[in-house]
Amino acid sequence: MTLLLFFTSCADVLNMAPDGNMQMEDVLSDPDKVEALLNTCYNNIPQKGYSYWFFESLVVAASDDGYTSDEAQGVPTTGLYSDNNSASNHHLRDAHDGHGGGNTGYWNRSWEQIRLCSQFIELIDQAAVNKETDRGRFKAEARVLRAFFYMELIKWFGKVPVLESTIPFDADFSTMTRASVYDVAKFIVADCDAALAEPNLPWRIDNPNDAMRVTKALALALKTKAMLFAASPLHNEGQNHWEEAYTTAKDAVTRLKANGYELFTKTTQPAVYGDGPAAAFRQLVTQNADYSATPRDKETIFQVRSGSVFVWHIGYIGSNMANTYKCGTSPTQELVDAFETIDGQPVLNLAKPYHDEKHLEPNYNTANTVYDPNNPYANRDPRLYQTVLINGSVIQFDSKPVTIETYIGGAHQLSFDVTNRGSSRTGYYHCKMVTPGASGNNQINNSNWKYYRLGETILDFAEAAAEAGHLEEARSAANEVRARSGMPNLPSGLSQQELILRIRNERRVELAWEEQRYFDLRRWQKPDGDLSETCKWLTAMVITKNGDGTFSYKRQSITNNPRGGWQNRDLLLPLPLNEAATLESVTGQKWQNPGW
Repeated sequence: MTLLLFFTSCADVLNMAPDGNMQMEDVLSDPDKVEALLNTCYNNIPQKGYSYWFFESLVVAASDDGYTSDEAQGVPTTGLYSDNNSASNHHLRDAHDGHGGGNTGYWNRSWEQIRLCSQFIELIDQAAVNKETDRGRFKAEARVLRAFFYMELIKWFGKVPVLESTIPFDADFSTMTRASVYDVAKFIVADCDAALAEPNLPWRIDNPNDAMRVTKALALALKTKAMLFAASPLHNEGQNHWEEAYTTAKDAVTRLKANGYELFTKTTQPAVYGDGPAAAFRQLVTQNADYSATPRDKETIFQVRSGSVFVWHIGYIGSNMANTYKCGTSPTQELVDAFETIDGQPVLNLAKPYHDEKHLEPNYNTANTVYDPNNPYANRDPRLYQTVLINGSVIQFDSKPVTIETYIGGAHQLSFDVTNRGSSRTGYYHCKMVTPGASGNNQINNSNWKYYRLGETILDFAEAAAEAGHLEEARSAANEVRARSGMPNLPSGLSQQELILRIRNERRVELAWEEQRYFDLRRWQKPDGDLSETCKWLTAMVITKNGDGTFSYKRQSITNNPRGGWQNRDLLLPLPLNEAATLESVTGQKWQNPGW
């Protein structure tokens, strides 16, 4: 159902329940059916994580943090990496992740949900409810959900129409326009502010039966994210919105903390996660948030109810281990390079990380005296070891210790053969989303997808504060996140641009594998920019074991040709071809995103 199509059919739809088999007046007269109508507003929330086609972490694989070994298997990355995409068939926009299809993917389903939320907001005041306090909460939930789906549209498509209500069939569609991202963000903020003003909308879900219901905390996280995107170079249309983004984010973090949200800083299962400085970080991302009055995890703001995928046999240590299925996406050398040394110094010069286009000549940070290219994994940020399996990592697999051997001839060596889906293309394997000890004989699912968590919102605040010139507040916010994993404070006295680069790198390290990097890279570009410096060429580490037991390290391009998805047009997804053509014919205005 395209945008115009459901506008023109709204007159009929509004008179019927979403299933089309019951008159709306029958629904509104029954409190249980009213709650069922609210439940339809929760439909089509993407599963994310490993729920894409053939259990692929597709958004990570489309960034510079990961490279998939499934590139020759006919899955969406085949089209992404070969740049075989068009407005009529885009492998990322239309990828199956529990809600895609029909060559309209995110676009179609987001608009469907926005219409359902608007419909509910318009009808709830006249509906029967079991208790009057439900009415306000239900409306607030629909507002937050509408904001959520508008945020999804901004992330993928940029400018979209702002529709404050359902549209009658006889509306004048010729005047419809794509609103600026700033205007869409302000609409998101208004919806969230209305929800925050509702006394019966809770700050936290404390009952498992209400899992995934939205909260005031999510409203604050959405406000922050919307203004962050609106202020970013790709979307700001030459206007400086950073001070407004900073104010919004600061208010959000302050109120979240005042209402019980805090970073998860101490593991409750040292027997599983160890007692190292990043143990809590690993536990946070591998376990579901709990619903109770006194939760173990006070950091997670919003997670999906279901959709955790068994990663004990995907992308962990390759199909050459018993009971594994395939390698999937593995961390790149570029991601490994992003992790600082334990003294808090970047390994590379963040302003220009590589001397060459292909990233084979690292531009080392001259202030770093700890990093040793001949022993590159020693003395690094503890989050490296909780995110990436490196040569020499020791894990528990099938109840016994296994040492990872990624060197040539080792048990887990890399392979550049595109038909080999069981081995890493990069010389690394991922582990961030995998519970320690998971294997075919110990089948532990990974966590349900966490859409928003306090650590992310704090880093949103840090970025906005740095861009707005509030440098000490920005540094303090980033330091709060770093301290969880035992990393020292960012140094004082950094220039504004130096601090912005450090915070951007902090986002990459802290939020790796959480589908943030894909969008960060894009929104940091100007509209005429591209991703040639980050996503055109990606790198593997080829390790050779010497006769004396030491290792030699050589960077090598993963492919002989550039990977697709780095051009200017790839900064945003295309609108579905037929949709854009119809809207352009009706309005006389350009609707398709640049390059498509």
